[in-house]
Amino acid sequence: MAWRFFKLSEFDCKHCGQNLMQSGFIDKLDALRKEVGFPLRVTSGYRCPQHNMAVSTTGPNGPHTTGRAADIGVDRARALIVLKAALNLGFTGIGIQQKGASRFIHLDDLEDGRPTIWSY
Repeated sequence: MAWRFFKLSEFDCKHCGQNLMQSGFIDKLDALRKEVGFPLRVTSGYRCPQHNMAVSTTGPNGPHTTGRAADIGVDRARALIVLKAALNLGFTGIGIQQKGASRFIHLDDLEDGRPTIWSY
């Protein structure tokens, strides 16, 4: 599968290199990128259960392990643009980290218990 703005390898697990991303989710991110008009840097895509347990409180079954979640490195005014567009495009899980050196927005399109928004 080919996308206009993303390569599948951008979503590889940083622990093991595995990649079980769902193509429909990347389609939605591609639409988001088109909508915002600037590059979106994937800071975390697919995570194997072991990696997710090491970096997240969501354990071995968190959103990133489903292939339907990604963290996008973005801050300040661009973060607001991404947030508005993500809401309009139907992303159902949105986590916002906008303090410190690692600023990002988590996006997913999971359905269980969604929509929801949180801060880190």
